[in-house]
Amino acid sequence: MKSISEIESRAASGARASAADVAVWAGVSKATVSRVLSGEPRYIRPATRDRVLEAVRVLNYRPNLVASSMRTGRTFMIALVIPDITNPFWPEVARGVQDRAAIAGYHVVVANADWHAEREAKFLAFAADSRMDGLIVNPSGPVEAVLTTGRPVVLLGSRSDELLCDVVTSDTYGGVRLATRHLLEHGHRRIGFIRGRGGGAGARQRGYADELDDWGLKVDEAYIAEVQYTLLGGQLGARELLTLGEPPTALLGANDLLAVGAIFAARDLGIAVPDDLSVIGVDDTPMAAATWPGLTTVAKPKYDIGRTAFEMLLERMVNDEEGLPAQRVVLPVSLVERGSVAHPRRTWTW
Repeated sequence: MKSISEIESRAASGARASAADVAVWAGVSKATVSRVLSGEPRYIRPATRDRVLEAVRVLNYRPNLVASSMRTGRTFMIALVIPDITNPFWPEVARGVQDRAAIAGYHVVVANADWHAEREAKFLAFAADSRMDGLIVNPSGPVEAVLTTGRPVVLLGSRSDELLCDVVTSDTYGGVRLATRHLLEHGHRRIGFIRGRGGGAGARQRGYADELDDWGLKVDEAYIAEVQYTLLGGQLGARELLTLGEPPTALLGANDLLAVGAIFAARDLGIAVPDDLSVIGVDDTPMAAATWPGLTTVAKPKYDIGRTAFEMLLERMVNDEEGLPAQRVVLPVSLVERGSVAHPRRTWTW
């Protein structure tokens, strides 16, 4: 039997480590290594699991997927289907999925639906025909359509109240309430809302409306602009609201793309942020810290969404025959204050 030092030396030289090497390094059996990497939680202590995963990392272990596929009937491929690959929210989610999938020996195929239900449906059919082992999907079309592939599924940010399958999401509704409350606490009462078309728009608008209601304020439909979830959409929505006879003193973008687009529109109109106009977003994507002034926004745990989604999918792929009940995991959000929100300082008109 090779010693741990010999195994580490071989790994450092670039030689491919075996499952037996991982077992020796971690001080466990090969069967335990197999159960940990396949996501089988039964009879595995957390400390043992962590030791095996550390051995995988140190030795740069890569499972033999061809042999495993022939033995188990699995392809060790999953699909991550997202609605908009240009939205900077998604890369960190994808990284969370991929990092956790790599540990378990799975590869991730990313598909962009671009908010088209037909495009999404075609890829879902392809995933089923390709015998992908599971799907992680932020639906662009009907939730029920995702469930017709016969593959284990985890939904991201499901719009369905009925728990049809496993769901991982963040507290979008609570996050929008938090953003609206932040503006109200700064003295704003004319708050415009730039909402996007597509998934999750309803929860965002409910959060905005419910927080206003708690402060004794009614929603003014004139202060709501519906646009595409893009920078251009944010610019168009902001321009629509800022050219009203009595424009809002603050704008809430349903995501950071819309909020940053609003800052661009305000700049084009000669409106200073935050002196003349406060702007707040949702997501805390990298652009929120890169714009000037920095965008105050609601941070979502993007990486953890992806990581948790894969862990739930792995459990479903391994143990689905046991009839596991569907779960909904809602991860918390938090406010990140930068420089785009201030108290109303003066009234301006055109």
